Amino acid sequence: MSRYDRTHETLRSAALELFAARGYDAATTAAVAERAGVSEMTLFRHFTSKEALLLEDAFDPAVAAAVRARPPQEHPVRAAAEGIRAVWRQLPEDQVESVRERIRIIAGAKGLHGAIERNSRATVEALVGALCERGTARTEARVAASAVVAGLSVALLDWAGGGGTTEAVAPGAAGLRDVLDRALDALGGR
Repeated sequence: MSRYDRTHETLRSAALELFAARGYDAATTAAVAERAGVSEMTLFRHFTSKEALLLEDAFDPAVAAAVRARPPQEHPVRAAAEGIRAVWRQLPEDQVESVRERIRIIAGAKGLHGAIERNSRATVEALVGALCERGTARTEARVAASAVVAGLSVALLDWAGGGGTTEAVAPGAAGLRDVLDRALDALGGR
């Protein structure tokens, strides 16, 4: 891992710790930088904004590639659901609780509500591009991608405890896989 990558991860970890302890809205970028042992300027070299510390999504390019790799005759919703499933199943066990905590913080942060929607739009656009490359008409691709992202968001919020569900969800990778499988099965028509 390069020095840049180590600093990037240190900043993300420091942000997660502070946001969990103080709340997203109360924690400052200066405090995050201090916790990480770097300057605030360094923080902004790695992340374009405070919200990017939580919302920067490394999954979009991988999901788009997985969708492009799906069989060309597969229905667009199914291709999107199965592409997402393939990528999420590769999430290392040691990152599952970090993802859960990030989602929990995001769900509870009033200052992030518009940012969540912008981030979801970026994911939808990544899926739309991949589906169009497979030959799906743009409008059909937008409908399929939007449906899958909305459904996945509901499932992830419930799993993280921020969706208002009273259904018990097992922690860790098994719980995440179960929630995702059920949601993606429903979306993909299984």
